[in-house]
Amino acid sequence: MTGAPPHAPAGPLTVPLPPASGAWREGDPPGERRWVSLLAPLRLEAGGELPGVRLAYEAWGRLAPDASNAVLVLHALTGDSHVSGPAGPGHPTPGWWDPLVGPGLALDTDRWFVVAPNVLGGCQGSTGPSSVRADGVRWGGAFPFLTPRDQVAAEVALADALGIDRWALVVGGSMGGMRALEWAVGHPQRVASLLVLACPAASDAEQIAWSHVQLRAIRDDERWRGGHYHDAPVGEGPHRGLGTARRLAHVTYRTGAELGSRFGRAPQSGEDPWRGGRYAVESYLDHHADKLAHRFDAGSYVTLTEAMSSHDVGRGRGGTAAALRRVTARCLVAGVDSDRLYPLARQRELAAGLPHSDALRVLASPYGHDGFLLETEQVGPLVRELVGGV
Repeated sequence: MTGAPPHAPAGPLTVPLPPASGAWREGDPPGERRWVSLLAPLRLEAGGELPGVRLAYEAWGRLAPDASNAVLVLHALTGDSHVSGPAGPGHPTPGWWDPLVGPGLALDTDRWFVVAPNVLGGCQGSTGPSSVRADGVRWGGAFPFLTPRDQVAAEVALADALGIDRWALVVGGSMGGMRALEWAVGHPQRVASLLVLACPAASDAEQIAWSHVQLRAIRDDERWRGGHYHDAPVGEGPHRGLGTARRLAHVTYRTGAELGSRFGRAPQSGEDPWRGGRYAVESYLDHHADKLAHRFDAGSYVTLTEAMSSHDVGRGRGGTAAALRRVTARCLVAGVDSDRLYPLARQRELAAGLPHSDALRVLASPYGHDGFLLETEQVGPLVRELVGGV
């Protein structure tokens, strides 16, 4: 055998044990979050109701007296409401779309009132599995099944509470794109323009399959405890299963070419894969798994992943084509040319089915699905194209 790495004795570095859940909890610094509580239980598409719903959100800019300048930004699976701003107390990571939101940027906060909620079922201030019920017990594994329509129903209540009857723009990518589509299909009179990034009209079998493997990894972790783990000691939550889910997901978010150019077959510095150490690409995946375990909740990961698998704008609406014909908003659909999770063909079908959509826009990127987050220099002009005409 040739090409053996140097024989370094060191194995993988140890990292601090993660908390049972990385969810934001009452008593933690609020950061820039604000909250709206729903006045009535939320009726769910799968049946039943969810009482005591509260949504966390952040906002930038000032709402016009006629509320005509409101923009809704919807985050992806492990995102949150912190679209713009530095990391700090209450916000473990910097804004995930910092280059797009702020004075003089594509979403110019001197002109637009930008709102970003933490999704229902999430773990950064909105009601989810880590939340405490009225009886003082955390929801845990008893948290109900959600669909993107349920999540949008909660966001409709948020818009009502803010006095916003119609969004000048609704924009989202990946899971955020699913909710953006549901806004435009289910509430067409409330969406003037729509930007959907890296998202299909319905999740297909392959996407559901990737999600299933991630869900199994979490549920097969012995520390999952049926979802009732939130008050366990440090290191006793299902972080191994969550980490495995994250590693798998991250591979689908990026591309083989990018991983090859960044890491190749190189061993991690100071480690020997032939002596219990790791390759550099393995260390990279471990790093992302550990980061997520410290800032996210396994129960929310399960809830939101199941919601993504349920995504189908045509369900109960006469099929996809009939559902998309409901949309009255001016639309742009963009996909990433290297996306292997949501390939361009799916976005092309979506763009063709929307009555007021231009041809599919393509983001050129080596980063795969994550390109919608990283290629802000290409996303910015799409935002400006839509809001410039509102």
